[in-house]
Amino acid sequence: MLTVVDHPLLRRALSTLRTASTPYGDFRRTLTDVSSILAYEALRTLPVEETRIQTPLEETAGYRLAREVVVIPVLRAGLGLVDGFVRYVPEARVGHLGMYRDEQSHEPVDYYSNVPPQVRDARVFVVDPMLATGGSASGAINHLKSRGARDITFVCLVAAPEGVARLEEYHPDVQIVTAALDRELDENAFIRPGLGDAGDRIFGTE
Repeated sequence: MLTVVDHPLLRRALSTLRTASTPYGDFRRTLTDVSSILAYEALRTLPVEETRIQTPLEETAGYRLAREVVVIPVLRAGLGLVDGFVRYVPEARVGHLGMYRDEQSHEPVDYYSNVPPQVRDARVFVVDPMLATGGSASGAINHLKSRGARDITFVCLVAAPEGVARLEEYHPDVQIVTAALDRELDENAFIRPGLGDAGDRIFGTE
């Protein structure tokens, strides 16, 4: 299921991220704001359980998260979306998956994995700014499922219809949360209109 988050502050911030002349420092700061909005929406369905708490006046009902939260950024650009999640769930565990896209085949190549074993019973959020062909996202989800993950949400800034279709075909159980569904992929598998290479723009390496 695809959720395109609609919020006026998100639309304004996404415009800043799309603008080619935005300095990487401003890009990084704006991305932190965007990640908070996306995380807030993605975390909306977290299960809670009732507990008892003591106010200054009396005992009453309170709530706590019923399951652990695990955030898995796809390196390197996915690191830019982690802060939004740990802002709201500071106890969240953070794993890492390293993948890059082969420039000829446009398919993902794995090079690093550090995944907490708690993914088996946790709500798992895979974060990566771009959902283009869906290759890296699908590869990351396959890897996590092989490690026992059963409840996965994919969160991105910008998605292409081709990437959404691929995830919906191969992983219909995975929810997709994005700030924008863009027009298409071009012949080089770049999202149009897109926002360029998110990793380069986050880290100032373009």
